[in-house]
Amino acid sequence: MGVYQANDLKKPSGGRKWPHRKVKRKYWMGRYPILTRLSSAEERRIERVRGGNIKVKLKRVVYANILDPQEGVVRRERILAVVETPANPHFARGGIITKGAIIETSLGKARVTSRPGQDGVVNAILVEKRK
Repeated sequence: MGVYQANDLKKPSGGRKWPHRKVKRKYWMGRYPILTRLSSAEERRIERVRGGNIKVKLKRVVYANILDPQEGVVRRERILAVVETPANPHFARGGIITKGAIIETSLGKARVTSRPGQDGVVNAILVEKRK
């Protein structure tokens, strides 16, 4: 079963929206979100998307590319823990990484700047160096 993403169900006023087409289209379908989890082994899924393009989705992650803004250097470091996630407070407990999440690495705390479920990689910028 697909996830329907079209915007023809409600109007802001609460009135009824009349469909501009008689039937639903396959390209209106969405997909369930990939919740990227912190794990001991990496796992990626390659999916075909609209237009024949491909999207690399990251299911399980071990490492992140961390940018140190003071040095201007990017390092590949192991993710130790998910500290907090603005998308959902319960995601941090479950080890789910989304864009904007604060992760603990060997360099220190970093904020995730990529969308791992859609980009297939975790990029982050160092927020607080480890002492």
